[in-house]
Amino acid sequence: MSQYLTTRELADLLRIGERKAYDLASSGEVPCVRAMGKLLFPRAEIIAWLNASRSGPQVAEPPLPPIVAGSHDPLLDWALRESGSGLATYYDGSFDGLTRLSDRSAQAAVLHIHEEDGFNTSSLRDALGEAPVILYEVARRERGLLLAPGVSDIKSFEDLKSRRVILRQDSAASQHLFDAQLSAHDMSRDDLDICPGCARTEEELAIALHDQKAEAGFGLGALAGLYDLGFVPTHSERLDLAIWRRSFFDPPIQKLMTLLHSDQFTQRALEFGGYDLSGTGTIHHNGASE
Repeated sequence: MSQYLTTRELADLLRIGERKAYDLASSGEVPCVRAMGKLLFPRAEIIAWLNASRSGPQVAEPPLPPIVAGSHDPLLDWALRESGSGLATYYDGSFDGLTRLSDRSAQAAVLHIHEEDGFNTSSLRDALGEAPVILYEVARRERGLLLAPGVSDIKSFEDLKSRRVILRQDSAASQHLFDAQLSAHDMSRDDLDICPGCARTEEELAIALHDQKAEAGFGLGALAGLYDLGFVPTHSERLDLAIWRRSFFDPPIQKLMTLLHSDQFTQRALEFGGYDLSGTGTIHHNGASE
């Protein structure tokens, strides 16, 4: 589902003519953006606009399912279990997490999307506009080329040419970044010997390399020592939790927040290695709309 409506789609949603939809946009009555001569309407903001225009008794929104979607991180995954939050997880990449957050099939999404001016914020706004979602920093972490045991002649992206490489799924932010790095080095996936299938979590990628199903993959430095892998650091990234504000103060999320600020969490991060917790708890975005 696109995050933006066309004029025709807006007209169909409101059951009005396209001319009336244009008039609403021209008068500033409805949220819209103009790009390349076209009018586009942010889906989340249109829904919020409709809700703000309602009359009659207020009916409580249905509860959000107790699910954390998005990217897999071994430290955060441990924290979710250790905290006793009771939150279920569905890890299928940052971009899938944004979709599930937007359609309200998750309370929170784990994100690490590299952007020109930082991490995650622009992607969150593109997906949900100014919906009441909090972007909460969990940690900074190292990413780079993980190498199977015994592989020592891969030092950079250029050295991946014709080598056996395991990829992540296309909805993973790390795969988007990896493809961008290949392009920046005048390469593409066609230049690699790609394993069939993909690793759907960071840990699956590390295990596949440990089992020597591939020579290299684009993964987390935190897993190198645990799985006896080589590691060539290439990027530092910010790991955030995007959380619906109405879930933030509920017991499951608060149990997780309590653990994230504990000595136990700090010690576990040190055991993994490759994490910087100096910014943990920083709010990078707080959507305004109710």
